[in-house]
Amino acid sequence: MTQPALPRRPAPSPVRPSPLVDVAALKALLDGPEVGVRDYVRQRLTDPRFAYVYGLSHHEYREVVLGWLRELAKDGLGALAVAPQYGGAGRPRDFLASFETLAFHDLSLTIKYGVQFGLFQGSVILLGTEWHHRTFLPSISSGELLGAFAMSELGSGSNVRDLETTATYDAATESFVIHTPHGGAHKEWLGNVACHGAMATVFAQLIVGGTRHGVHAFLVPIREASGAAAPGVRIGDTGIKEGLNGVDNGRLWFDQVRIPRLHLLDRFGHVAADGTYSSPIESPARRFFTMIGTLVGGRITIGLSALSAAKSALTIAIRYGNRRTQFGPEGGNVTKLLDYRTHQRRLLPALASSLVLDIALSRLVDRFAALQDGGGHEGESREVEGLAAGLKAYTAWLAQQAVTDARECCGGQGYLQVNRLAVLRGDIDVWTTFEGDNTVLMQLLAKGLLTGYKQEFAEMGVIRLLTRRARAALKAMNPVTARRDDEDHLRDPVQQADLLRYREERLLDAAARRLRAGMKKDPLGAMQDVQDHLMHLATAHVERVAFDAVQEEIERAQTSLRPLLMLVRDTFWASAVERDIGWFLMNGVVETPKAKAIRYLVNNCIQEMRPIAEQITQAFAIPDQVLAAPIAFDALPTRDA
Repeated sequence: MTQPALPRRPAPSPVRPSPLVDVAALKALLDGPEVGVRDYVRQRLTDPRFAYVYGLSHHEYREVVLGWLRELAKDGLGALAVAPQYGGAGRPRDFLASFETLAFHDLSLTIKYGVQFGLFQGSVILLGTEWHHRTFLPSISSGELLGAFAMSELGSGSNVRDLETTATYDAATESFVIHTPHGGAHKEWLGNVACHGAMATVFAQLIVGGTRHGVHAFLVPIREASGAAAPGVRIGDTGIKEGLNGVDNGRLWFDQVRIPRLHLLDRFGHVAADGTYSSPIESPARRFFTMIGTLVGGRITIGLSALSAAKSALTIAIRYGNRRTQFGPEGGNVTKLLDYRTHQRRLLPALASSLVLDIALSRLVDRFAALQDGGGHEGESREVEGLAAGLKAYTAWLAQQAVTDARECCGGQGYLQVNRLAVLRGDIDVWTTFEGDNTVLMQLLAKGLLTGYKQEFAEMGVIRLLTRRARAALKAMNPVTARRDDEDHLRDPVQQADLLRYREERLLDAAARRLRAGMKKDPLGAMQDVQDHLMHLATAHVERVAFDAVQEEIERAQTSLRPLLMLVRDTFWASAVERDIGWFLMNGVVETPKAKAIRYLVNNCIQEMRPIAEQITQAFAIPDQVLAAPIAFDALPTRDA
């Protein structure tokens, strides 16, 4: 069944447009300099060939998604990140924007596109050298050579450093032998493998002359032209999943599979014909983390696409809530769903957060692009990697909750596949797992903050650092400030920033003290004992960074955008503090009257946002044919129907 026909436009919003929302300016802010490719993708997805189809088997669904992917490849979208000398556009930021925009559509297509042109092609670009680029990129970017990214193994999961697939060099034949040593070491959850992929970037332990050189990446053919598995390769189908059933996830086993020496992606580690190993990075540990760090773009795209899914769900639910009525005083007018505070509480803080995180991710993309262009330093690279991990986790959790709340806010209508929310909920769930489990990524961010803290001690000296921290503590814990509950004070961005920064610094100090106390006795046990603390620290850091990003945007935004961005900032801040109000109370940063006032501020902010919520969603510019949920349009029966 194809998607049902929709009205040409949604029924007019029952709420008058507000001058508080400059839709065109907000769209320009969210789209950024990549507006051209974003608008192109939006328009392309309105083609009837991209209409959603329901009721398919997962085999049929996979072929539909493959067809969509080939259409995008024909348009040249697959070559956006490829350098011009290899037939591409040389615009990696446009690729990120295309991926983000595609996530307004079917998420199976988004992931299929990301596996092919992000992970598989990206590994060749970032880990390969000139020969690999010249030999493989033209056919990958055109969609002629479909491939996979084979990193995860059943037995090692997120522990990439200790994965067990081996790549043993044979100097006599100038080849590597790729091998799965036992059943638990097979490659797992690989997109493009079950049906369509012909090659995979396989991560394996490099062994040369009996010496292990750590994890490296290899291009391994997995299918012949006939579609049969390549010699020595066994392919399994992961099967039907909770969601994303248009992606052909599969498994791979290798039985002494030989590949040419040149198929080692050798930017960070090269094996000469005689078996001599060389690397521009001497330290194996640093080499490993440098190699993995080049793949940070994948985490950024997952965060961007999570926000797009959240925006789609929130747009559908807000439109529906603006039109659907339920209950009301006897003999009086019935009440619109979005007029209920419980409805507003579930949808509008998430709407504000989606805008704040959009701005934060845009700043992260700027920093990532500068690193890709050769700017920055090692410390900056670590910060970007850590923040990419934290923002990926935070946005994935936000999207998961926003989609669930949107589904529930639409009642039984939200459970219908044609209204997209139920499908989105099944699809978005795995965003918390792939490209790194969220909990693991948040701990990665926290460990990076601890490393920076240690370096700060070394650079500033203990006395100066503790003095600075003490001044911040005195300011945050001022009894007068802790009691102040007037709204002008609560909406003061300086006070807001101070509170978030103090929480982060206090959590960082405490985590460092706890670790120092336990490391001497049991380092592993000490780290495990503070995991809950590290999660709290990482969350505080992400929220502080996101707040700073939106505040910086307010200071430089055009006049027509500032009132809206200030409301969005206040909503985000108050919601974040309210969620963690127990910590602020226990640590004497706020007293009970102020805690109550923060809760009231959340209510005041969402009440201000309620009349303009639908206008805000218009700035997402999701085409009607892509949004496609009948309940987001004039599809409700009237009393006369």
